[in-house]
Amino acid sequence: MDPSALQSPELQNFLNQEKERAMINEMVGKLTSACWDKCITGTPGSKFSSSEAACLTNCAQRYMEMSLMIVKRFQNMQ
Repeated sequence: MDPSALQSPELQNFLNQEKERAMINEMVGKLTSACWDKCITGTPGSKFSSSEAACLTNCAQRYMEMSLMIVKRFQNMQ
């Protein structure tokens, strides 16, 4: 492979998109695990109870808010 091809803008753009996709997948996995452990206390049925659904919604919102706050803080530090 031509070493200059490793520096092409298209390849760098593709790699950046893949990194972002991997980070999003990791975050969704962590969010799912954390919120599931917190909100689902028994064996789940075919539907979530209203309290489980509310808990999952609140947990996911808070997780996303905190993640955004952390990203902004790191951006401000740079």
